Amino acid sequence: MSLINTEVKPFKATAYKNGQFVEVSNADLKGKWSVFFFYPADFTFVCPTELGDLADNYEEFQKLGVEIYGVSTDTHFTHKAWHDSSEEIKKIQYPMVGDPSWTLAQNFEVLIPGEGVADRGTFVVDPEGLIQVVEITAGGIGRDAQELLRKVKAAKYVHANPGQVCPAKWKEGDATLAPSIDLVGKI
Repeated sequence: MSLINTEVKPFKATAYKNGQFVEVSNADLKGKWSVFFFYPADFTFVCPTELGDLADNYEEFQKLGVEIYGVSTDTHFTHKAWHDSSEEIKKIQYPMVGDPSWTLAQNFEVLIPGEGVADRGTFVVDPEGLIQVVEITAGGIGRDAQELLRKVKAAKYVHANPGQVCPAKWKEGDATLAPSIDLVGKI
């Protein structure tokens, strides 16, 4: 079963953010856009490149009213240690959520059976707490924050403009489509 248009299941977790441990829960999602960015583990190889890319683009996500939640099955203590020891990870200002109980990884269906770590899963959640974008890649395939920004903008546009859809490669300001019988076979 697809997670698209399903509500984020209840959760409570501890995150490391800006030098502090903070509690986060599904209640924090209501009324704003969110991105859950699952990665396998701290102190690894592809993960810091992805998280650093998100950090470099975090201001743009914030301008759109989007909060990023970086999530791994490590603890919030491990997130702090990694943040303190890596120049790439020091750039991160968004919450780094610890999921040692695997609650979030199981809720979002990205827990790798028998390994205790998450797949590279990206989920865009709308202000009602419904999942609008799901992307899961194999461990060796890093993601691109600019492409994620494009998908967030498209999801926000479709959410705000019922009856409109964004075609392939759509970028903010490009033409959209209004599905109708008149378009069948004309695209």
